[in-house]
Formats: sequence, C-alpha cells, structure tokens
Amino acid sequence: MMGLVGCLLGIIGFGIGVPIGILIGFLLFIYKEPADVKDPIIRPLHDLDTSSLLDILPEIPSWMKHPDYDRLLDVQICAAPRIALKPLVPTFPCFTRISMSLMEKEMISKQIASLYLWPQTLEIPILDGSVGATKKPVGILHVKVVRALKLLKMDLLGSSDPYVKLSLSGERLPAKKTSIKMRNLNPLWNEDFKLTVKDPQSQVLQLHVYDWEKVGTHDKLGMQVVPLRLLAPHETQEFSLDLVKNTNPNDPQNKKPRGQLVVQMTFNPFKEDYERFSGPLDRYASNESGVGRLPKHDGSICGAGLLSVILQRAEGVEGKYHNNPYAVIIFKGEKKKSKLVKRTRDPCWNEEFQFVLEEAPLKDMIHIEVISKRLHFSLLRRKESLGHVDINLNDVVHNGRINEKYDLINSKNGVICIEIRWEVT
Repeated sequence: MMGLVGCLLGIIGFGIGVPIGILIGFLLFIYKEPADVKDPIIRPLHDLDTSSLLDILPEIPSWMKHPDYDRLLDVQICAAPRIALKPLVPTFPCFTRISMSLMEKEMISKQIASLYLWPQTLEIPILDGSVGATKKPVGILHVKVVRALKLLKMDLLGSSDPYVKLSLSGERLPAKKTSIKMRNLNPLWNEDFKLTVKDPQSQVLQLHVYDWEKVGTHDKLGMQVVPLRLLAPHETQEFSLDLVKNTNPNDPQNKKPRGQLVVQMTFNPFKEDYERFSGPLDRYASNESGVGRLPKHDGSICGAGLLSVILQRAEGVEGKYHNNPYAVIIFKGEKKKSKLVKRTRDPCWNEEFQFVLEEAPLKDMIHIEVISKRLHFSLLRRKESLGHVDINLNDVVHNGRINEKYDLINSKNGVICIEIRWEVT
C-alpha cells in the first residue's frame, strides 16, 4: 500500500514540477531582456584603416572580392613523367599523359559538364599510342634444344624426368617448355623454339632444366645462360653448356657436376636492322643510328617474320548488361587477351601482341573481338560480345604497317583502333 502511494506522489510531483520549471526558465532567460546590450557600430569600408582591412579580409566572401567569381575554376594539373634512358624518347614532352581534374564544381560549359560524374579525372594522351617505353623487336632467335647429358638423379629409383624451360631476359612472356622425357638421364629432344629479340647486345637466353614431379614442386636440375652478343646474324652456333645451380660464381655448389645441355642458336635480324648486326653482335653494340639500313621490304616478303598487333583503344562499345571490355585476338588457332578495363564504353589498352611466323601471312585473316565480362558472380550472362572485326593481312605484308580504325561487326556504334606491323627476317 505504501509503495502505491509513493508512486502516485512521484507522478504528481513530476507533473507539477515540470511546468513550474519551464515557466521559471522562460521568465529568467527569455522574457526578461538584458539591459547592457549595445547596438553594433557599423562603419563603411572606406573609413577603415589598413590594419583593420587586413583583419577582416579573410572574412569577406569570394563573390565580393572578384566580380567574375562565378567563372573562376580551381584547376589542378599534374604530369606523370616517363624516363627512357636507351633510346631516349624522340618526342617532346617526355611524359605519357596529363591528368586534369576540377577541384570544385562550378558553372562550366555544358559540353564539359556532360563528361563529368563528380569527382572525375580526365586523362589526355599527348603521345601517339604506338610510341612505347619498351624497345621494338629487332629480330627472331631460333633455339633448338638438342639433348642433355649426365643429368642428376632426383627420383628414388635413380633416374629423373627432365624437361627444359627457356626464355629471354627482360621479357614478361611465359617461358617456353620442351616435352618431358620420363626416366632418362641423357634425354634427346631436338625441339625448335622461336623467341622475339629486342636488344641482342644485352639480352641473354636463360635455360633451366627441371625434374618433373606428378605431385609437388618440380626439382631444379641445373641452369645456364647464353649472351646473345656471342651470335652472328644468320649463323647457327652450337653450345655445350655445363649446368650450374645458379649464376653466382662464388657459390661452392656450382662446382658440383650437374650434367650438360646442348643447344643450337641462330639470330635472324629483321631486314631494316640487318646492317646494324652484319657482324658479331658485340662488335656493333654502339651502332644505334640506323643510318643506311636496308628498306623494310626489298621484294622478299614471303619469308619468316614477326607479326605485331597493337591494340590501341575502342570507342562506343556498349553491352546490354555490363561494360567491362577486353579484347581477344585469334590468329592461326592461337588466342591472346588484353587487360580488362572496368566500367567504360571507351577502353584504352595500348598493348602489343606478337606472332612469330615461318612465312608471310598473305592469305590469312586475324580475328579481333571485344568482350565484356561481369565482375561479380551472377546467374545472368557472365560474358557478352560487344563486336568483332576480321582483318585481311595482305595489305599489312605488302605495306609493312597499317594503322586504322575499324567498325565493329554486331555493334551499334563501336569502333576499334589497331596498328599491325609485319617485319621480315
């Protein structure tokens, strides 16, 4: 009984106390006006001295300082430098692109405003897409992996399952492989490979011999390198290489016998570079001017050579479900893919792909298709074709180079910009 009475009294006190407190606060802080308030002194700007003007200058809004403030833009411009020491870039200025962005969204023309989803960055190329920082190919290296002798025993049964991986230094392309010779310490391959050479004075052929394993990592049997400057153009040379563990001459494990690897190598420079490499390559390392080179095509266009395809960019490619385009090149059953560019209808790739051929592709076609790929898992269409083009290579072989813009088939407004070069060895 006492608890109920106490609860009722608390409710009554709360109900009476709150209105009384509000009334007292209103009378003290709102109803009663302070008596010591003075009106502010207002003076025109021309009556202020210099120090007073400097004090209030930061508080003056920008639209009062500048009558044309609505037409001023805070623009930030930065340049990404590109440094190429050998050879020096022949075009000035020596940077790949300029990135420009507006720091604040203001009143700008409708043509520029339509390009912006704020904030946005504009990339303005200032060099032609065909001008790359890397060197262009100058020839083809023919490598024949003949055989190996007295390899190490790595398996429990006293044998090995060897194969050879070969690549050129300075290249990001996957290494080429020979076949696997099961249970053989003296394997015979006689397999031929072709590698694209960009700098025969500095590049080396890297040869690694492995023991194949069905499960786990493959054991390394040995390795060796061959500098390309030891070769003379169009002359086949055979090398019997003593395998070592690594290229460190001070490693005591390199004194252990690991067998030999026999290879044959031939360097065939392109026609335009033949005079630069008309002798042993280490004797002509300084001949970089290219003066007096043979013409690119002197009538013998049907021989072996290198086909280079440069995917520059595409414009107006649009998919029904997504726009994450990449390009696929299919030539003589070989397929190569470009990088994927996210959420754009105008992708820029600037990627080069190379095909080493035994003869000129006079009657061949190259198929290039632009495909969009969904980035996240979905039950809807994961890939979507945005258009394709088939290019006859006859003109490329006879002219040496084409740089064209092609309309994409099965695309409403899509076009693709491609450069194709043919260089004869």
